[in-house]
Amino acid sequence: MALSVHHDKSVLGVDWSKIDTVLLDMDGTLLDLRFDTQFWTETVPATYAQTQGIDLEAAQAYLNPIHARESGHLNWYCLDFWSKIVGFDIAQLKQQHAANISWRPEAENFLRRLRASHCEVVLITNAHPDTLRIKLQQIRLEPLLDKVFTSHSFSAPKEYQIFWQKLQAASAFDPKRTVFIDDSESVLASAETYGVAHLITLRQPDSSQPERTQTRYPAVLHFDELFEGLPHFDG
Repeated sequence: MALSVHHDKSVLGVDWSKIDTVLLDMDGTLLDLRFDTQFWTETVPATYAQTQGIDLEAAQAYLNPIHARESGHLNWYCLDFWSKIVGFDIAQLKQQHAANISWRPEAENFLRRLRASHCEVVLITNAHPDTLRIKLQQIRLEPLLDKVFTSHSFSAPKEYQIFWQKLQAASAFDPKRTVFIDDSESVLASAETYGVAHLITLRQPDSSQPERTQTRYPAVLHFDELFEGLPHFDG
């Protein structure tokens, strides 16, 4: 049953003394999903239309069913797969637009507070390794993280239980003492099935889109709602 979103911080308060591991998604969680939305719904179709000598509507009519078919599977996130579909280098196109990659509000401050805490901070992303590389070059995430894992190294996205099994083998964590924050509720549902106890989503993963008014999981607008109980940082 969906939970109505509200602004009562006490409901979303995290007892950080009972948390050892913080698992964080990247796109739509730490980084504004606006970049990805525009890239996949505008830039890629427009580039495909141009290279094929067709109009934008025809390009979208070709690409949209493939997106729908692959949603939730590894190909949906795979730049190699999409490069074959469109006939040009998606990673190169993404690099050309990398200046548009940006933090979500308070995400950097949240990471700095986590790094000053006792918690292990782990990025887990479905992003293709080339996407991850481009984004880590543009936004200095890595110094604020203990570990980084992409689902491509596990040959399964976060929506699959095998991802969580392989993550556990690669970086042992206690699901009962773990917080996982992700903008995708299907991903959070997969983590819940695996036994991750503390699940949080975002009300506005994409700054160009309106806030979500209902979510299945407890949600925050910005990460400052989770600061209470975390140490301050210098700088």
